[in-house]
Amino acid sequence: MTAAGIPTGNTFDKYGSANPVVRRLMTGFQRALDELLGAAAPESVLDVGCGEGVLTAQWAQRLAPGRIVGVDLDDRKLAGEWAQRGEAANLEFRVMSVDALQFDDREFDLVAATEVLEHVDDPGRAVAEMARVARRWLLVSVPREPLWRALNLARGAYVRELGNTPGHLHHWSRRGFQELLGRHGDVVRARSPFPWTMLLVRVGDG
Repeated sequence: MTAAGIPTGNTFDKYGSANPVVRRLMTGFQRALDELLGAAAPESVLDVGCGEGVLTAQWAQRLAPGRIVGVDLDDRKLAGEWAQRGEAANLEFRVMSVDALQFDDREFDLVAATEVLEHVDDPGRAVAEMARVARRWLLVSVPREPLWRALNLARGAYVRELGNTPGHLHHWSRRGFQELLGRHGDVVRARSPFPWTMLLVRVGDG
């Protein structure tokens, strides 16, 4: 989701891409994500900024019958994607903003945000809301900087923007991102699937 209140979604199907480079990168990303999800072993998951719901639907299948909810901003394209994926009894999609989550405190065992916080106006507020509704865990990932922008420049992309991907409002090194999340809990596992930072954070008394 963007600062203008527009869901960004995936600009292309990175999870199903036939491009060998993209496939290799996403294999590493999903391997790290699966490892951290397995370590948390959540009974319920809120997927914040879920986009088209690709990961949300995968988690619903993997963690059934545990409750899985995906939220993102109002968008007709996303609604169409949700309708195709939202048939499982334990899966639900809702229109909602990350900085005003309409859930009770500690309602979900784990709250996830993959490739979301770099897009929001106030990531500190977003993480605080995520931590509020999480009972035990946060699972988050962001592009690792300045590596991400350097890679864009190396392939000749977004040169006028100095390699910054459109819609990326915030940029974190691995250390900087750990400091942000560490304000809300204990960072128990950190992974760096190229070129991302991914953290599993224990909140509350989890």
